[in-house]
Amino acid sequence: MTCVVPLIHLTTPFFAVFLASLLMHRTPLSLLNLIHDRKKFLTSLAGVTFAVLLIFLFNGFKNALYDSQTQLLEKFNAEIVIINRLKNNMFVPRPFARRRLYQAKAFEGVVDTFAVYISEARWKNPVTYRTRPVRVIAFNPSEPVLPVADVLAHQDDLRLPNTALIDTRARNDLGPRVSGIMTELANRKIFIVGTFSLGTDFAAGNGNLIMSDQNFLRYFSFKGRSSEARSFAAVDLGLVKVAPDTDIQKLIEILSENLPKDVLVLPKDGPDGFVMRERKYWEENTNIGFVFSVLTAMGFVVGIILVYQILYTDVADHWSEYATLKAIGYDNMFLFGVVIQEAIILSVLGFIPGFLISSMFYNFAADITGLVFQMTLERVANIYGMTFVMCLISGAIAVRKVQATDPAEVFGL
Repeated sequence: MTCVVPLIHLTTPFFAVFLASLLMHRTPLSLLNLIHDRKKFLTSLAGVTFAVLLIFLFNGFKNALYDSQTQLLEKFNAEIVIINRLKNNMFVPRPFARRRLYQAKAFEGVVDTFAVYISEARWKNPVTYRTRPVRVIAFNPSEPVLPVADVLAHQDDLRLPNTALIDTRARNDLGPRVSGIMTELANRKIFIVGTFSLGTDFAAGNGNLIMSDQNFLRYFSFKGRSSEARSFAAVDLGLVKVAPDTDIQKLIEILSENLPKDVLVLPKDGPDGFVMRERKYWEENTNIGFVFSVLTAMGFVVGIILVYQILYTDVADHWSEYATLKAIGYDNMFLFGVVIQEAIILSVLGFIPGFLISSMFYNFAADITGLVFQMTLERVANIYGMTFVMCLISGAIAVRKVQATDPAEVFGL
């Protein structure tokens, strides 16, 4: 979708010329051609809106799946992340020795390090008594690992035995997602002392729980013969807080050179950072991007066909009028401008309701799926760029009928 941004810049002068031309005309021919038949005009807008809605939805689901993979990582309070060198995504449980964090604290520029434990366990729905897998995220509540208001408000509660916070955006299969629930996690009693808002992703298909590292040890120190027992000695993520004005890239190089080679040291943010690494893994190793890109392209083509039909019908309905304009001296460029102006008007007026309806769909889908649907300015601009180009292509195809019109044939001369 980002490839449309240059198109916006390329077409901006073109848009400005035709907009100025439209405003300078004493009679706005293109606008009057569209609105003279109100019912037909509303039908035309509905067609463009439908195409815009398709593009918004396909792009929305693609971005939601990717954004959901990184939402937890973005919230972690760190500038540098340490992981097992063999860990290529969050779905794979690859712990590393916690002593690597103690070793990292010895280097100048490192303020503190935090250990994060992640595992999966079976959660029992307190209403239906059915069990579902959930992701459990654990850390020391005294450390600012997740500086989120809901988590900070329950620091003391998380220190109590067998307590946790539940994700309010978890799937309905988990049952009620409110404070005060008593149920089972990994065949052990658990008490929900509060809630937080995160959402689902590939690694947490049903939802998330947050607990203290002490409670994590209670639930996962022995998981049976088929699972590896967990201890404080092995962590899943190491978060490194850096002193202000520290050269993060240089510190990463120092840590990478001096720490044992069983770990990988990455910046949390940036094009080569931990968050982007996770996103790229799902982009490059799954068919999500390809599938939704194909669907977006199909929506774009459907839009071209719909707008072409709209403009072609308008040209056919006013064929004699266009022929009259040519007969009295207007050239093909003027007629081309009229049709292209109609395409631009349709792109603007059809995009607005498409954007509004898509926003409502995004909110609805986020509530149902627990995924992150973000309507960012860049994404909105990109989709309008696609809509603009879509309508220009349709207008350029439809205008050929006007340019080929011979006034003599129209009037039977």
